[in-house]
Amino acid sequence: MLTVICETPGTLRAEQRERPVRGPGEVLLRVKRVGVCGTDLHIFTGNQPFLQYPRVMGHELSGVVEEAEPGGRLAVGDVCYVMPYLSCGTCVACRQGKTNCCVNIQVLGVHRDGAFTEYLALPEAFVHKADGVSLDQAAMIEFLAIGAHAVRRGNVQPGQRVLVVGAGPIGMAAMIFARLRGAEVTAIDGRQDRVDFCQRELGVAHTVTLGEGDAERLSAITGGEFFDQVFDATGNAKAIERGFGFVAHGGTYVLISVVRDTITFSDPEFHKRETTLLGSRNATTEDFETVLAAMRAGQVPTAALNTHRMALADVPADFSRLLDPAQGVVKAIVEI
Repeated sequence: MLTVICETPGTLRAEQRERPVRGPGEVLLRVKRVGVCGTDLHIFTGNQPFLQYPRVMGHELSGVVEEAEPGGRLAVGDVCYVMPYLSCGTCVACRQGKTNCCVNIQVLGVHRDGAFTEYLALPEAFVHKADGVSLDQAAMIEFLAIGAHAVRRGNVQPGQRVLVVGAGPIGMAAMIFARLRGAEVTAIDGRQDRVDFCQRELGVAHTVTLGEGDAERLSAITGGEFFDQVFDATGNAKAIERGFGFVAHGGTYVLISVVRDTITFSDPEFHKRETTLLGSRNATTEDFETVLAAMRAGQVPTAALNTHRMALADVPADFSRLLDPAQGVVKAIVEI
């Protein structure tokens, strides 16, 4: 089977590997679509903090069941999506139902080889039917679930003023699900094309482009009060630190991003606002189901989000162009 490996930062290589053998309790999945995530781009550029090379990237995937456990809940031919966070089920987090931050988590494409390949053998518990959505849509569920999880973590309420800092795919996912909860959403990003996309395709209420006067613009949008909820999806330490200043008194700050750096903030400012600070990692089964229901209801503009496509065989040659802002990439999908 064709497999694409990231050997070292900046180096991708295609090779033939043996097709995996399904073990007890596993399904063999024929991979059909893989979404390219910011994590994959960080792996390619050498900025992913939880990874060792070489690695087969790819954790946003859909496929068709090739082999399944007799009598199990999946059958040959089922179209499926995958929860790529392989949790242990027994640690302190898993016992609380917080499988997204399992102590022993193995994330496909990060801690173990992922989906830039033709077949994967996976525990059946992490493979789910994608009835009612396309293969393309099923491959987008995971990144959208991260945004849905962050919004659920923040407990966004109708009428709240929400700021999403960073208009990449994860930030866009947070915008989509904050709006579905009835929030008034503002997007801020350094790229004009991204904030324009958010207004045109996602229907956010306000957009601000980073630069001189941006804080004043955010203040004006909220009558000087700033935002009930701020979500950071930048992956930039300085942006995260700056975002504390955009949280209203009594507000909540949710960090979806993960960075290598130590984050600092003004304790007096933090306390006088009685800010709630939350980390948001990955997603749970509940969040995946939230996304699936929204897709089935036509509430997620998946066709607009999928801006680029490539074949698996073309990944070594073409992957680097996804890093070029001029390409206008929102979500690229690899077809297998």
